Amino acid sequence: MPARPSIKDVADRAGVSVGTVSNVLNRPHLVQPATLAKVRRVIDQLGFVRNESARQLRAGRSRTIGLVVLDVANPFFTDVARGVEDAASEVGMAVVLCNSDDRLEKEQRYLQLLAELRVSGVLIVPVDGADEQLAYLRRQGISAVLLDRKARLKSQCSVSVDDVAGGRMAAAHLLERGHRRLAFVGDHRGIPQVADRLRGAHAALKAAGVDPASLLVIDDAPQTVAGGRSAARRIADQAQTRRPTAAFCSNDLIALGMQQECSLLGLAVPEQLAIVGYDDIELVAAPATPLSSVRQPRQELGREAARLLIEEASGDPAHRHRQLVFEPELIVRDSSAARRSRKVSAGARGGLSSRNDLRATS
Repeated sequence: MPARPSIKDVADRAGVSVGTVSNVLNRPHLVQPATLAKVRRVIDQLGFVRNESARQLRAGRSRTIGLVVLDVANPFFTDVARGVEDAASEVGMAVVLCNSDDRLEKEQRYLQLLAELRVSGVLIVPVDGADEQLAYLRRQGISAVLLDRKARLKSQCSVSVDDVAGGRMAAAHLLERGHRRLAFVGDHRGIPQVADRLRGAHAALKAAGVDPASLLVIDDAPQTVAGGRSAARRIADQAQTRRPTAAFCSNDLIALGMQQECSLLGLAVPEQLAIVGYDDIELVAAPATPLSSVRQPRQELGREAARLLIEEASGDPAHRHRQLVFEPELIVRDSSAARRSRKVSAGARGGLSSRNDLRATS
C-alpha cells in the first residue's frame, strides 16, 4: 500500500515551504492568491489529507465536542443531538455521541474517554445530579454545558425547559376536561426533570381544589414503551370506582406504551382513559388516536447548548455564563380531547397563553 502524501510532499511539488502549506491549511488569509491556488491544486493532485490527530495534539484540544445523553433510543435525545450537530457543523466541528444508559459508571467511563480525546467541551445530561461530573471536567480543563438540566450555579452554563410549568399545564388540561381521578406515570426518584413535572401536576391539582394526595403516582415504570404498558395494566386493575380516568405520562414513550396496552385491554382512549405525554416526539401524531403531549423545543435545546459550549470553549472574552430556560407548549390531540390540534403555551404563572418564550439568566 503506497504511503500517504505528507505536507512535505505537497511543499516539494508546489515549490514552497512547509510553513506556506501550513498557512494554506490553517490561515489561508495570510497567503497570496496565486500561491494559495497553486498549493490547493497540488493538494488535490496528490490526494493529501492532513493528519488532524497530530494537529490537535499540538494545539492541545480537538475540533470535536462530546454529547452525553441518558438514552439515545429515546427520540427526544435523537432530536436534541440533531440540534447539537447542526450548531457544531456551522463552525466545522464534529460531535461524539455517548449513551450513558442512565448508568453512572458508564457515564464516568465516557467522560474519561472524552477527556483522553481532548475534546473542546462536553454537553451532558447527567445521570444523577451534576456536581461530581462537572468537577471532573473542570479538573481536566474541559468546558461543559448542562443540557436538559438547569445549573444551580451562576458560573455554569445550562439549557433546560421549565418542566414545572409543563407538568402544571398537562394536569390543568385534564382537570379542565372534567377529570378528577388522575394518574402520573414516571420514575421521579432519580430524574429531576420528571420530579419537576410531578411537582407541576401537584400544583395544578391544588389550584383546582383537588387534593394532590389523590393523584395515583406510578413511579416504578421505566421511561419506555414497556413501562407504559405495565402502567396501563396497573390502572386497569384498579376498582372502577377508584380507577383514574386520565393519565399524565412523564414522556411520550410511556404514553405510547400505555395507549397500546389500553387497546389490548379494551380500555377506550380517551373515553375511559385520557392520556397526555411529554416531549411531543414525531411518533405521537401517528396512532389512530393521536396523543396529546407537552412539547419541548428539542432541536433548539441542542443548538443553543452547543452554541454556548463552543463560545465558552473558544475563550471568547465576551462569553457570559447563562442559564437558558425554554417554555413548553401543550399540544392537544384526540387522546385527551376529540378536537383538532391546537397549541397552548405556559404563562408566567402557569396559566395559558399563545406565546412560546425563552428566559435567560446570567
